[in-house]
Amino acid sequence: MFTGIVQGTAEVVEIQQREAFRTHRIRLPETALDGLVSGASVAHNGCCLTVTRIDGDLIDFDLMQETLRVTNLGELEVGDHVNFERAARFGDEIGGHAMSGHILCTAQVADIQSSENNYQIRFKLPAEWRRYIFTKGYIGIDGISLTIGQVEDDQFDVNLIPETLQRTNIGTRKIGDRVNIEIDPQTQAIVDTVTNLLPGLVQRLA
Repeated sequence: MFTGIVQGTAEVVEIQQREAFRTHRIRLPETALDGLVSGASVAHNGCCLTVTRIDGDLIDFDLMQETLRVTNLGELEVGDHVNFERAARFGDEIGGHAMSGHILCTAQVADIQSSENNYQIRFKLPAEWRRYIFTKGYIGIDGISLTIGQVEDDQFDVNLIPETLQRTNIGTRKIGDRVNIEIDPQTQAIVDTVTNLLPGLVQRLA
């Protein structure tokens, strides 16, 4: 489990590409290495990956075909930076919201509004996921726990504080970029339950 409180960014220093499979190596800061072992889970742009090799501060992860298909991790190049978060431990403070690290889809950056004291990004979401998006609801964007702002058709925006821009890679996103999306699982469960039960209830009451 993760909390959506990104601990920092890590540089991709090497990529080994094979057919429908890749291994990438990132350089983690020393503060993130304590207790890290092979088999541990680390979120990259919100996607849960498993440590396969540790060489000092250089950490390897394998990415399967489904991960490359669903997320933006297959677009990474050497020199890019990913948001990282170590898995939450029992008793840790959950400052964001509970996240599984399972990416459902990607959304495209549709617009960016930046001023001296405000930074807002608008995203275009695939239509099939629109029903889970509500103003003031939670969402995971590249592993960052954020509150949804305004929702209009298949687009929604988020407002970012300076700390988020400084700690994560979201401030480097440009119009047209794809970001990983994880819908709040509680919201998804409620919407799916109501969607599945409501037609039957309406039919019985008719």
